[in-house]
Amino acid sequence: MNYIGIDHHKQYSHMTLMDEDGKVLKAGKVWNSRSEVEEFLKGAGEEVKAVIEAGRSSYAMVDLLDELGVNVTIAHPSEVRAIAKAKIKTDKRSSWMLAHLLRADLIPEVYTRPRENRQAQRVLRQRAFFVAIRTKVKNRIKSLLAQQSEEALRELSQVKNLFSKRGLELLKQLDLASTDKPLLEASVKIYGHLEERIKESDDLVKSLYKKMVEARLIDTVPGFDKFFSVLVATEIGDVGRFERPEKLHCYVGVVPSTYSSGERSYHGKIIKQGNKWLRWAAVEAVWPAIRADFDLRVFYERQARRKNSNVAKVATAKRLLTIIYRILKEKREYIPYKRMK
Repeated sequence: MNYIGIDHHKQYSHMTLMDEDGKVLKAGKVWNSRSEVEEFLKGAGEEVKAVIEAGRSSYAMVDLLDELGVNVTIAHPSEVRAIAKAKIKTDKRSSWMLAHLLRADLIPEVYTRPRENRQAQRVLRQRAFFVAIRTKVKNRIKSLLAQQSEEALRELSQVKNLFSKRGLELLKQLDLASTDKPLLEASVKIYGHLEERIKESDDLVKSLYKKMVEARLIDTVPGFDKFFSVLVATEIGDVGRFERPEKLHCYVGVVPSTYSSGERSYHGKIIKQGNKWLRWAAVEAVWPAIRADFDLRVFYERQARRKNSNVAKVATAKRLLTIIYRILKEKREYIPYKRMK
């Protein structure tokens, strides 16, 4: 068995080929093209393992090596640095260290997502990006309108929702100062453009929802609509990689930080080092969930009385994640508890 450590960059990678005894067989700069990588792999042997640190463009190399028959492990960058801390950092040393850690079976491995999962991730994150930008544009419009005359504000008070069809028509007809009018028109145009892009993204999300059994199961849990259901199913990926619900909680980052020394232990705020998309979805689902489900509401109110509303919100998010873990493991829909009348 031979091992390859890859220090990956946008245009090129530095690769080190090492045998089982730690002897470097080959090393050098390789451009990120199929022909260059194939040339490096010549003479590497039939059984080859490779390791690459997780990064923005790492999956391009992972997919290429997978097509060439190389088994690739993706390493957690910060944990690799913790294991192999060095004051001198070069591409050559980094690729050598990765190959050495892989040979010694010391790589802190992260989940390798299938290509279809990554494609779904891009759809969902682009929609979230559009929604975030739309919110900023809406706030910009409101900020501009707040600085207008009393007559303009009185005219705007005729509509409850500024961003309804009627509200947008009113914004276009609003009489403003010569410098503010083009600013408002430009912001309204951007808002309309974003609305169209979000609708297109919604169609893609609906298509993913129809294909994903896991998303349809999560949709039965209180608080999760189609978008959040697809998002959670995509970000979790293979639920089998979590041995128990607590492992999922840690992955999401909804567990408290802990400082323990001697006989004293202190639990602080949640760690927030997990998957921010899952954490966002779980926390956002709390309010609609406690309105829709009596038992979840009772659980939230009990936690709020004992501690405070923020702690109760996180605890309820953890409860929702546990429910999702169970229904995905057991491949069944959520069954709300029915109380006797």
